[in-house]
Amino acid sequence: MGIEVADRVFAPDLRERLARSVELSPLPLSGTLTSPEARAVLAETEILVTGWECPPLTPEILAGAPRLRAVVHAAGSVKPMVTDAVWDRGIVVSSAADANAGPVVAFTLAAITFAAKGALSTAARYAAGWPPFTGRAGADARTIGVIGASRIGRRVIAALRASDTGCRVLLTDPYVNPERAAALGVELVDLAELCERSSIVTVHAPQLPETRGLLSEQMLKLIPDGGAVINTARGSLVDTEALARECGAGRLDAFLDVTDPEPLPAGHALLRLPNVLVTPHIAGAQGSEVRRLGEYAVAEVERFVAGAELRGRLLREELARLA
Repeated sequence: MGIEVADRVFAPDLRERLARSVELSPLPLSGTLTSPEARAVLAETEILVTGWECPPLTPEILAGAPRLRAVVHAAGSVKPMVTDAVWDRGIVVSSAADANAGPVVAFTLAAITFAAKGALSTAARYAAGWPPFTGRAGADARTIGVIGASRIGRRVIAALRASDTGCRVLLTDPYVNPERAAALGVELVDLAELCERSSIVTVHAPQLPETRGLLSEQMLKLIPDGGAVINTARGSLVDTEALARECGAGRLDAFLDVTDPEPLPAGHALLRLPNVLVTPHIAGAQGSEVRRLGEYAVAEVERFVAGAELRGRLLREELARLA
C-alpha cells in the first residue's frame, strides 16, 4: 500500500493501526510521483492514502500503478487530485470530508451566534461605553439563510433546527426539491428572497463556474440593514469588493474564513473594518482536530480491506456538485 500523508494526520498509533491491515510503503509528502523511488512504490500499490498537496493522479502516473484499486484521501476536496483517468480506471475514491466538516460546522455556528448578537459592531463601540440593555441584539427568533445544502450546510441546518433559539431557516439550493427541504425542516426559496428575508446569510455552496460571485452586489444589497454574511465555503462565491462597500457603509457585518483573493492583499478594506472578521482559512480541521482525518482514513482502509461499504466513497457524477 502506498501512503502520502503528513505526520500531523497520521500519528504513530494510527500508522501502527494501518500496518495491522496493510503493508505500508511511504511516498513523498508532496511534489512529484514520477521519481524512480515513487514509481517503484506505486507499481505495487493497491490502496493509495493521500493528503493535502498530493499531485494530480494523471494517466501517466496511473499507468505506473497497475494494481491500484482505491484512493483514500485523508483531507477534504479531491478535485485537485482525482482526474478523469482515475474514474475511467474504476478506482474507488473516498474522502475524509465528513471528518473535516465537524470543525467547519462548529465554526459556522459560533459565527452565527456572534452575528446574531452583533458582537463585532458592539465590540467596536466598546470604548464609547456599554450599549443599553434595550438596545442589545439576541439570537432568538432570527431568520437565517443557508446557501447550499452541502454536507456542511445540512449539518448547520440540523444544528439550528435542534437549537432552542426558535430560528427560521431558509435554504436556496438548485439540487434540493420541496420534499427534501421539508425533510430538512427548512423553507426553500430562491437566492433573492433568501437575502431579502435573512438577517444572517451563511454560505455553504461548492465552488463552480456558475456559483462564482453568487452573492453579488445586487444580492448583498437585498440583505436587511444590520445583517451579516458568513463564508466558510469558498471566497469566490462572494463579490469581495461589493461586500467591502456594504460593510464599509456599516450596513452589514461579515465573518470570512475564506476570501477572493486568498489571502487578501495587505491593507484591503475588509482587513481594516471593525465589523469584519477575516480568519486565515481555519474553519476546517486544525491542530488537534486534524487527527480526525487520519482516524477516518484508517477506518476507510480497514473497511475496504474487509470488503465493507466505504462511508466516504465518492462517485464520479457527484464531483461536479462538491467543493
